[in-house]
Amino acid sequence: MLPLDRAYGLCRSLWIYYGRPGGAAALDHFYRPFVPTGGLCFDIGAHVGNRTRSWSRLGARVIAVEPQGDFARFLRWLFRADPRVTILELAVAERAGTIRMQVSPRTPTVSSGSERFVAAASRVPAFAWVRWDAIIDVPATTLDELIGAHGQPDFVKIDVEGMEHEVLAGLSQPVAVVSFEFVPSAPESALASVDRLEELGDYRFNVSLGESLTLEFRDWVGTEALRSWLRGRHPESESGDVYARHSGA
Repeated sequence: MLPLDRAYGLCRSLWIYYGRPGGAAALDHFYRPFVPTGGLCFDIGAHVGNRTRSWSRLGARVIAVEPQGDFARFLRWLFRADPRVTILELAVAERAGTIRMQVSPRTPTVSSGSERFVAAASRVPAFAWVRWDAIIDVPATTLDELIGAHGQPDFVKIDVEGMEHEVLAGLSQPVAVVSFEFVPSAPESALASVDRLEELGDYRFNVSLGESLTLEFRDWVGTEALRSWLRGRHPESESGDVYARHSGA
């Protein structure tokens, strides 16, 4: 990877996730209902750690998982004095082992271990300038293994560019709250993630678009309503995150 491209990518991510005035307070306000003081959160695809930082401010313990080495190093530096945060330089997948990631040095937010995601995104005009021109092999664990090592999480966030359903395939028990990214140009992973959560338990769903930090639905909805909403999104419409709350939460 070209060092200048990678430096640009890191700066771009820092601007996206830390450049919004009042962003820290907005994150804390949005996540407070999901993140109990003294609780445990898994940040799967932690990237530059703005979510991890918020949850630590809210008093939770955070396991931040990031497979891209330079971003993992940044996270270790950022949280070097925070005992509530643990950084793991890993991917999370259906099975433990190794996965091959296609990396976009200038737009690292869309680096992915899913060839299907990269192929689908490449066909959308909004991704026309994105290039996945580096490949890395990274060790992978599973959600079940993370739970075995660190405990039952209160909240799991999954942002792994088309591999969300594979991450959830490595989970064999319901957790209180899960969020996972959806990308309208490649909705298959989000739909499969809904299927997996339906298998694990009784969940209700809501959606947040982009970095709006607001929930779109006044009332949380069931699986069929969410599937219909996801299928109805235009391929070039805004991506976002699905929030799934277990009935026992």
